[in-house]
Amino acid sequence: MPPADVREQRDEVRAKPLLIDAHVHVWTSDPRYPFAAGANVPRDVDASAERLLQLMAANGVSRTVLIQVIHYKWDNSYLADVLKRYPQHFHGVARVNPTDPAAPDHLSQLTAQGFRGVRLSPTEGAEGDWINGPLMPPLWSRCDQLKVPMTLLAPATRLPDITRLIDRYPDLTVVIDHMADTPLDEPQQLQSLLELARYPKVYVKISHLWSLSKQVYPFADSFVMLKKVYDAFGAQRLIWGTDHPVCLPHVSYGQAVALYRDYLDFMPAADREEIWHGTVQRVWQFGI
Repeated sequence: MPPADVREQRDEVRAKPLLIDAHVHVWTSDPRYPFAAGANVPRDVDASAERLLQLMAANGVSRTVLIQVIHYKWDNSYLADVLKRYPQHFHGVARVNPTDPAAPDHLSQLTAQGFRGVRLSPTEGAEGDWINGPLMPPLWSRCDQLKVPMTLLAPATRLPDITRLIDRYPDLTVVIDHMADTPLDEPQQLQSLLELARYPKVYVKISHLWSLSKQVYPFADSFVMLKKVYDAFGAQRLIWGTDHPVCLPHVSYGQAVALYRDYLDFMPAADREEIWHGTVQRVWQFGI
């Protein structure tokens, strides 16, 4: 039998869950990577990949999916360089211009550079109506051909538009960010999200609890909606994420991690493990 101190170390390792954060943004003030015109970049935040690696190590996060930040608009250069420098820690999701007919080819180029998918952000107003336009089928079809996930930052009011595309591409993995930011007091909008559970390739990030809640940490009122999403989709299609550093006005990185590590005790242990690392590995294939 191993010595007591070795057994304690092993027990400690087993007690620490494998955590893969599925939603973080990185950026840098390095002039080699200029921000887009008009970008509203917080100047007092260290959002570099190196700072993120420190935070991950301090909070037991093994891997992270990096989502291209809007500050660079369609220029994915900084994130591409981060993926090259730290392939053992990160996967990346790119942004392409959905109103550019060349967007499918741009996605192919980005995938060849190591990106594992694309994120689109159709807003609620008329400026987001491109989601219903003729440029969407070629882009969704390319995503389908490349076998990379389509990630969508969209309000719940856009879910009917998105549903029409899901119907057209039923084999494409689709990830809905932040539970579609469904307001807690809008049950009909929540129903639009829950109805997507009938599509087996649709996944939901259960992030942004701090944004939805009207209470202080750990945002207990938002768990009412989270449980409904869990009941509809099951843990095998739910993904957590800190949304660091966007979350910082509301929670620290450590608090955001702990929110999903320590407060999902209404679920069986096996389901918590699915959310901590199982689902995200199936979607983004970290292979660990």
